[in-house]
Amino acid sequence: MQTTSPYPIGTPGQAWGDAERDLWRARQVRQRSYADDVLNAIDALRSRFDAEPYGEVAYANDHHAPERFPLLAVRSRHGQPGLPTVLVTGGVHGYETSGVHGALRFVDVHAERYAGRANLLVVPCVSPWAYERFQRWNFDAIDPNRAFKEGSPAQESLALMRLVAQHQGQYGPFAAHIDLHETTDTDESEYRPALAARDGKVFEPGSIPDGFYLVDDTENPQPAFQQAIIEAVSHVTHIAPADDKNEIIGSPVVARGVIHYPMKQWGLCASVSGARYTTTTEVYPDSPRATPEQCIEAQVAAVCAAVEFVVADAQP
Repeated sequence: MQTTSPYPIGTPGQAWGDAERDLWRARQVRQRSYADDVLNAIDALRSRFDAEPYGEVAYANDHHAPERFPLLAVRSRHGQPGLPTVLVTGGVHGYETSGVHGALRFVDVHAERYAGRANLLVVPCVSPWAYERFQRWNFDAIDPNRAFKEGSPAQESLALMRLVAQHQGQYGPFAAHIDLHETTDTDESEYRPALAARDGKVFEPGSIPDGFYLVDDTENPQPAFQQAIIEAVSHVTHIAPADDKNEIIGSPVVARGVIHYPMKQWGLCASVSGARYTTTTEVYPDSPRATPEQCIEAQVAAVCAAVEFVVADAQP
C-alpha cells in the first residue's frame, strides 16, 4: 500500500486561509529573472517584430515587498486582415520552461517565414512571478490555467483575455491557438500534493506520462490538426504511450498522443481565443529520453506544424 506524507502547510481536511497562503509564499524562492530571460529576448526581436505591452501584474501584501511585472506580446509587424491569425502562449505555468523558450525561439527562428501568410500573436510568458520561482501558481496560490473565465481572480488570465479581445476586434476571430505546457515530475511531488492541501482534500498519487502529448477540446475536437502536430513532434522527441487503462494522466487516449479536456468549462488558456483549432502541448522534460533542448525544439515543431496546418486550411 502506497503512503504519502502530508503536505507541510495546512491542516488535513481544511482548506487554506490567508495564513497558509503566506506560509506557502514564504517557500517560493526567486531562482531566475523574467527581465533577463524574457524581456531582454523580446527586446532583441524588436527590429523584426512588434513588441506589444498588454498590461502588468503587481503583487504585494503586508509580508512581501511590491513586485511589478510588465507583460509583453510579440506580433507580426505587418498584420493583414483576411489572413488567418494564430495565437501562441507559453508560461501560463511559470515553471514549464520549454513553453516560454519554445515560444521565443519560434519567433526568432521561424516566424518571419509566415509573413503575408498568417498573422501571429505570441505571448511567451503569461505568468512572470511564477516563471521566476519555478511555480505553477501565481502569488495568490491560484492556477491561472483554471482561471480563464469571466470574473477571473488571476491577474495573468484577465490580462491575456483583454489582449485577445483587443486583437479580435482588429483582425477578427483567431484561427488557431496553441498553448505550450510541460508535465513534470514535480506535478506529482509538489503541485498535486499542494493542490490537495490548499483545497482541504486528500492527495491521491498518480503517474506522469513519459513523452509528448496533446490536449484537444472535448467540445470542439479537431483530430486532423492534433495529428499534424503529433507527426511533426515525433521527429524531435517521443510521443507518450497510453497506460494499461488506455489513458494518459487519467484521460482516455482518443488518438496517438491525444486526450480531451473540456477547455472552456475548466477555464483553460486554450479556450480563451474561441479559435476553431486549439491545443495544449505537454512535453516531459524529466524523461531520460529527452533533453531540455529537445523539449524546446518539440514546442517549436508543434507551433510550426500548427501554423502550417492553419495556413494550408485557409487556402481557397
